[in-house]
Amino acid sequence: MRGKKLVDFITEVIDEKKGSEIKIIDVTKITTLTNFFIVCTAEASEHAKAIEEELGKRLKEKKIALLNEEGEEGGKWIVMDYGDFIVHIMTKDTRIFYNIERIWQEISPRLKRKPKG
Repeated sequence: MRGKKLVDFITEVIDEKKGSEIKIIDVTKITTLTNFFIVCTAEASEHAKAIEEELGKRLKEKKIALLNEEGEEGGKWIVMDYGDFIVHIMTKDTRIFYNIERIWQEISPRLKRKPKG
């Protein structure tokens, strides 16, 4: 499972665990870091951890290797790095404060501009 099918699977798992405001950010033309950011909101730290645990379990069953994970102790912002995609599970306050969608939207147009001269 790769590409869009995998992203769709991830969003389905998040939705099953009642994660909300799921956004997929395609960053393939912006960075070589990853292809997609998948961002969702959890109601509380415990909810974020529940989403993280279920998603981790289901991806492991599909033999999708987790490369790195951060934030699972506090649960306000959990980052799951799978190489081709990075999942951000954030509580509402954390998501509003950091607003990572806006940051990537601002970066994208600047990279597309032609240099003056």
